[in-house]
Amino acid sequence: MPTTAPRAGEPPQAGEPPQASEPPEASPGRRRQIAEAKQALRELRIELAALNHRVGSRVEIKDADFDCLDIITRHGPLSPTALAQRTGVPLATMTGILDRLERGGWVLRDRVAGDRRSVQVRGVPGRQRDILRLYGGMNSSLDEILASYSGEQIGVVVDFLRRCTQAGRSATDQLARDTGEARP
Repeated sequence: MPTTAPRAGEPPQAGEPPQASEPPEASPGRRRQIAEAKQALRELRIELAALNHRVGSRVEIKDADFDCLDIITRHGPLSPTALAQRTGVPLATMTGILDRLERGGWVLRDRVAGDRRSVQVRGVPGRQRDILRLYGGMNSSLDEILASYSGEQIGVVVDFLRRCTQAGRSATDQLARDTGEARP
């Protein structure tokens, strides 16, 4: 791993700490690149939302339910309260979402040992194959795109995406604090 910081305008290498924010007197070209990156992320969000909607429609899952299912399968088991806080969905609404997912065979509610009132929600592993199959085209496209990058470049892309995810989470947390909502 290099021990020197990248030159101005170069992205940090994978695993290196980020550089300080761009100074206010950034060149017009640099500002344009930053604006293009932000615009590309917005376009990606829209395309992924459309893809997720189509996949959800194929398996008869509403958009909000599909988002909850994704969180459950990646981060579960979770309590309904923790899931409601994570998504910003009111607990009463979350109950309806979980009822629909359970009726569809997508999730199971398990009683917590020692507390008859508490439940944990977990995904049904065998059902995930149905969803993964529908993402086959996107996954193949991503494989082709990523094959054109070096391992080092992929590391930079992964770092960028993780930092964008954390920025989104921080912004969501700040909005929740501003409105008095809790979020784990």
